[in-house]
Amino acid sequence: MTVRVLLADDQELVRAGLRALIERDPELSVVGEAADGAEAVALAAAERPDVVLMDLRMPRVDGIEATRRIVADPALAAVRVVALTTYGTDEYVFAAIRAGAAGFLLKDCGPEELRRAVRLVAAGEALLSPAVTRRVMDAAVGAGPAAVDTAPLAALTDRERDVLVEVAHGLANNEIAELLHLSHATVRTYVSRLLTKLAARDRAQLVVVAYRTGLVRPR
Repeated sequence: MTVRVLLADDQELVRAGLRALIERDPELSVVGEAADGAEAVALAAAERPDVVLMDLRMPRVDGIEATRRIVADPALAAVRVVALTTYGTDEYVFAAIRAGAAGFLLKDCGPEELRRAVRLVAAGEALLSPAVTRRVMDAAVGAGPAAVDTAPLAALTDRERDVLVEVAHGLANNEIAELLHLSHATVRTYVSRLLTKLAARDRAQLVVVAYRTGLVRPR
């Protein structure tokens, strides 16, 4: 199945470069391009892409607000937003993750890293493994005692907590399966249960829950 991608960036040259890189993979296709956040939201509603690569700094409506609008629309529940940023410490990234972005990419990432990230997010996997992402998540969710709320963990089994910890560490399903000596299908079932029990939209939100409940601490 082809993964359908929407590009949102105010620079035409950047969009052209992203399109060229993405379409070198026969399993990926670009279904539209947006020059600002408002256009990105409209195109997401019209095209229903699997993944939106969203620049955070755009005119009119920025990428953070566009992400928030897409995530808030029940009709776009299957659409995953990946924030694009120039700097790993960009404060905009913190807000984008709070707004519901499934992860983020640095604009200077390599071609294969870009294509792999699109495939991972479309499949519901983690885009949280690079160390820079972990730093961003640490800053995004906060680590002070006042931020800890263990109540959401009460509904989880011990094994579900184990899986949640590894999701928060940035491991993909196959890596969790190997580490915990489970089948890939079993891990997928656990992740699905976690999403339901914790009312999380995607794995990025599971990471936020793991941090906010104190199950995982910033490194």
